Amino acid sequence: MSTSPGQASTKAADLSKVDNLDINLNLSSSTTSHSQTATPSSFSLNPKPHQMEPRTVIPIDKNWEFKQADKEDSKYLPVGQFPTNVHLDLLSHKLIPDPYIGKNENDVQWIGEAVWVYKTTFPSPKVGSSAKAVIAFDGLDTFATVVLNGKTILETENMFIPERVDVTADLKKDGGENELVITFDSAYLRGWKLVEKFPNHKWGCWNGDNSRLAVRKTQYHWGWDWGPTLLTCGPWRPINLEVYESWISDLWFDIDVDKSLKKATVTTHASTEGKASKVRFDISLNGTLVASQVVNAGSSNTFTISDPELWYPVRYGKQPLYTVTATLEEDGKEIDSISKKIGLRRAELVQRPLKGEPGTSFFFEVNGIPIFCGGSDWIPADNFIPRISRERYYDWVKLVAEGNQFMIRVWGGGIYEEQAFYDACDELGILVWQDFMFGCGNYPAWPELLDSIKREAEENIKLLRHHPSIVIYAGNNEDYQYAESVNLTWEQENKDAESWLKTDFPARYIYEKILPDACRKLTPSVYYHPGSPWGGVDTRDPTVGDIHQWNVWHGTQEKYQNFDKLVGRFVSEFGMEAFPSVKTIDAFLPLGKDDPDRYPQSSTIDFHNKADGHERRIALYLVENMRYAPDPLEQFVYCTQLMQAECLASAYRLWKRQWKGPGREYCSGALVWQINDCWPVTSWAICDYYLRPKHAYFTVKREMAPLSVGMTRREHTHPKNKYTRVDVEVRTQVEIWGSNLTLEDLTVDCLVKAWDVETGKQTYSETVNQEPLVLPKNQSTEIAAFDVPEPKKDEGVTAARTVVAAYLLSREDGRQLARYVNWPEPLKYLHLAQPAQLRADLSDDLATVSVSAEVPVKGVAVESEDDAVRFEDNLVDVVPGEVVKIKVRGATAATVVGTRYLGMV
Repeated sequence: MSTSPGQASTKAADLSKVDNLDINLNLSSSTTSHSQTATPSSFSLNPKPHQMEPRTVIPIDKNWEFKQADKEDSKYLPVGQFPTNVHLDLLSHKLIPDPYIGKNENDVQWIGEAVWVYKTTFPSPKVGSSAKAVIAFDGLDTFATVVLNGKTILETENMFIPERVDVTADLKKDGGENELVITFDSAYLRGWKLVEKFPNHKWGCWNGDNSRLAVRKTQYHWGWDWGPTLLTCGPWRPINLEVYESWISDLWFDIDVDKSLKKATVTTHASTEGKASKVRFDISLNGTLVASQVVNAGSSNTFTISDPELWYPVRYGKQPLYTVTATLEEDGKEIDSISKKIGLRRAELVQRPLKGEPGTSFFFEVNGIPIFCGGSDWIPADNFIPRISRERYYDWVKLVAEGNQFMIRVWGGGIYEEQAFYDACDELGILVWQDFMFGCGNYPAWPELLDSIKREAEENIKLLRHHPSIVIYAGNNEDYQYAESVNLTWEQENKDAESWLKTDFPARYIYEKILPDACRKLTPSVYYHPGSPWGGVDTRDPTVGDIHQWNVWHGTQEKYQNFDKLVGRFVSEFGMEAFPSVKTIDAFLPLGKDDPDRYPQSSTIDFHNKADGHERRIALYLVENMRYAPDPLEQFVYCTQLMQAECLASAYRLWKRQWKGPGREYCSGALVWQINDCWPVTSWAICDYYLRPKHAYFTVKREMAPLSVGMTRREHTHPKNKYTRVDVEVRTQVEIWGSNLTLEDLTVDCLVKAWDVETGKQTYSETVNQEPLVLPKNQSTEIAAFDVPEPKKDEGVTAARTVVAAYLLSREDGRQLARYVNWPEPLKYLHLAQPAQLRADLSDDLATVSVSAEVPVKGVAVESEDDAVRFEDNLVDVVPGEVVKIKVRGATAATVVGTRYLGMV
């Protein structure tokens, strides 16, 4: 490999150094100088060119100990794992009770106000005279003072910024033992000191307290309306010692997929440090080399790939990932290497005028395919992040994918997630909406803090920008909404960024200056959105951008049957609470099934719900909709899950109806708050902390199926004159539509049946389309609207006791392709018949449960005591003459399948 003249002269200069000569003096010291004499027989003047050594990375993950720094009799104890945090280490020594059990959270609050210290020792590696040694701290939470061999080498105050420190001059020589000590101050107390330091800022927030706004630490540690207050600290991400002469500090890409989808260009960039002169870029797919090029260090290279294998969201195609490797070379020797996986896709956020409605669309298009983004919001999967395994991240994202969801939104009060999370999204085809880490408050903006936030944004964009799953960055969660709620100064038409810093809403500078500048510079192909929600005249404008629809549960506490009136172009938050699995409740009760607090209104179960007013709100939506009782616990939990399932399915069904095709994308997304929990709790999650799906998970899965049929019923009143209260005609109609999310037009028949809810007798069965019914691809289509069939009205079988089911059938062979059962509401008014022949039979091959009954049964849940038994559907409405088949995994010959349903108790 040739070198430039500059490199040659550098080599020549190096020959003056003793350690680059072949000296056969058998001397123990490597500092021998040229002035030492030697006999001709023992001294060779054959100069040996300096060979650059490869970069080495040595994890500093052994021998760590910790103790409370501000307690005199505290002694060092070994950590329980690494990376780690103080709660995990205290738990490993049983020095604190599990804060997830009972009310133990209260007993561990002192930890967040103490000072903690971690230390370890490690031997010095060999560091050549041309090399340097760097300690890389991937994440320190949060106010850390790092001391190496008695010298302070780093002070941090931002949990989200990885730090690198050159320690070449600070390491012990000749393999000596180094001592690394990290002291973590109380983020809570430091936060309050900063609040006091800036009294002129208009401090205020929802959830937690104002001290969190001053600290660049994950905000949910202060507690949220679904999570505990557990202010932990510690080395939460890896620490490594690197030794190198040259290295690749970053590898990134500019990817452009042509509109034709027939060609893609991939421009590869590698930042390097040191004298190594060449970089080789290799692109491979499934282990086969696609392209390769050697360039001078510091140069980029553009590859053109014809007929690329494109990355698609789940269900719309495959998720091929190309591996791009950059290898740093010198004299033909590999010095450093880094690999990243990329997906080739063309992703756009389309905001354009709509036909017949105000505002603009807000939908994501991937490889020319508009996507209705049904999905979920994501919070951290544990309060103690270092114990979330890579496998657990995959299990969570797999739940999302298997639940027919297309998008997950990383919420702004958590963390820039671990690589394993995004890797799972890349591999499983889940689109990611990525918030920056600001949420529900009025953040300050003093100069040093802005500098820290700029670094935070840039470092994390660099870590995330290669992931094809990420299709949007958003500046914050609900901070504009908070600003509106307390009337902070926010004049949208004022575009003078510097002036924003002088207002009582200075964080606008973060969301509309610092963050978009960072995105434009580092990831220009991904759309930046100033906040969530954002758009239109204010954050509640349903015609532009996204909205958070909390007028069911919060706000005006609307009926969930009216979600069609609460629609927006993209609803990025909405939700309803439900209790978790009884197994989960038994896990957090100190005495499990024998606990005296094992009833819904107990103080311990109440403690495991952090939402303000949750008792009133859960009770309101239960009492409005169904007959229920708090005992037994199992049936009460079931009723809350049925209520949540009905509520969320209503939202998906009614909003997806507004996905009406090109130019009529009136609603393009619905992200339920939330998919997951960070501890065992009653919350809005549709799967609990232990990844146990609540019943809403399955109703959402059905609504987001490739093909679904929707139905709603409306009561129409027609007074015979403008004064009468008596002479009024009342008609109840059903409206039926089909939602085809596939990429092919489908031709079907729509069969409608009806039954008397009290006797189970069928009262109607008709195919409602005369001609073949075409459901155009990737949109919802109206099918029919007609009065609820009432052939037995004279016998009292009115619409109010008539169950109506709609089926989409294949015109080729009559197969059922989709079904939906619509009930008179509220359900509490119904005189539900008790089934005498409700069956849930496990097939001989243990793969299917067949559910049937002789009367209409609302919300049949199949259950198993064995957690290994997983049902692929659940909470099904059963009508006479039909067998509903539910796939099951993990069943054995000994598996017992039980059932539960509305009106059972």
